[in-house]
Amino acid sequence: MQIGFQLEMEARKIKMPQPKLWTWPFIFLILANLFTFMSFQMLLPNLPPYIESIGGSSLQVGLITTMFAFAAIIIRPFIGHLLMTRPRKILVLIGAISLLVMTALYPITQVVVILLIIRFIHGIAWGWSTTVNGTAAVDLVPRRRVGEGMGYFGLSVTVGMIMAPSLGIYLYQNYSFDLLVGIAAALGIIAILLFSVTRFVTPEQVYKNQEDPPRFSFTGSLIEKRSWYPALVTILNTFGYGSVVTYIVIFGNEQGLTGTFLFYFFNAVFATITRPVTGRYFDKNGPWKLIMICSFISFGAMWVLALASSNVHLIIAGALFGIGFGSMMPALQAWVISKTTTERSGIANGMYYSSIDLGIGSSAFILGFIYQFVETATLFKLSSFLFLFVLLLTILDYRKQTEPWVAPE
Repeated sequence: MQIGFQLEMEARKIKMPQPKLWTWPFIFLILANLFTFMSFQMLLPNLPPYIESIGGSSLQVGLITTMFAFAAIIIRPFIGHLLMTRPRKILVLIGAISLLVMTALYPITQVVVILLIIRFIHGIAWGWSTTVNGTAAVDLVPRRRVGEGMGYFGLSVTVGMIMAPSLGIYLYQNYSFDLLVGIAAALGIIAILLFSVTRFVTPEQVYKNQEDPPRFSFTGSLIEKRSWYPALVTILNTFGYGSVVTYIVIFGNEQGLTGTFLFYFFNAVFATITRPVTGRYFDKNGPWKLIMICSFISFGAMWVLALASSNVHLIIAGALFGIGFGSMMPALQAWVISKTTTERSGIANGMYYSSIDLGIGSSAFILGFIYQFVETATLFKLSSFLFLFVLLLTILDYRKQTEPWVAPE
């Protein structure tokens, strides 16, 4: 009788319908986050050559990214703590409006020092916005479908990170920096409108915490100890991306390549095509094998890019990078979130985005020094080996697993 009852319960679990993922709030949030990332990412690859064009040094080119990343990192512990006590919508809107204001300020000066200050404050706004937006997505996604749900949400990040730079490069190279900033600001306004009509979900524990606020700890709000390992992998993973986003336009100019935007375009296309498959694979099998394969593909993409001598090579490199890096990022975010509790998902999510900024920022800073002595292609070759470290760390963690992967409830 007991065995029969257990078998019946197992059968019910198997037949249990999947919780609904595609709700209007989730769709609006994805679209709003897409426009947020597009607004930001349009500027990212164009700021280094713009700084050079107004007389900035190679060190200042690196600082424009490093200072931004540092600002985003230091603000996130405070945002993580706020997310434990404040409703989502007001925090999301504050972040989106702040980003719009800082974006609009770039054309007002050509003094590099003032631009660095603007960039630092922009980093604070970015750290705020990415943390609260990602946490709002976690609140809307059923825990049993976190890999798939965050994979789709991650598309707004990946497509923004990949497609917007190609548009930004085209506008900067063919029109002007002022027009580029104007269009980026317009996208920011669209994002604010979409956030305004989105119905957010705030966990019940947040309202309980308002009555008895948890004690603030900078390190406790910066680091989710249970998620430190995938966060470390994320840092290494984004180091390679940092070299691309900082130097690909400069590389294209050096090599006489007119189709730099093609790298980003095909990156976005292939990241979008593979995302539904990789998201479901994560929920079923966990992150390890997926990240192993994708890190090796990303390593190959970096070498194709470094050796590129035609637009065809840029297309191949972009496609490979979209499959590899484009699939790894949402998998890493889902891995970070899956290792923590719902209450601390905001802190874990903030740590994930801080890992991205730390990887990109340290890449720009370190490579900014090396750039004084080597060709840009060499920077891509050097940073490619970080993807092999990602592969190694993932293999080591996979070997420690003693039980089959189970998607979080």
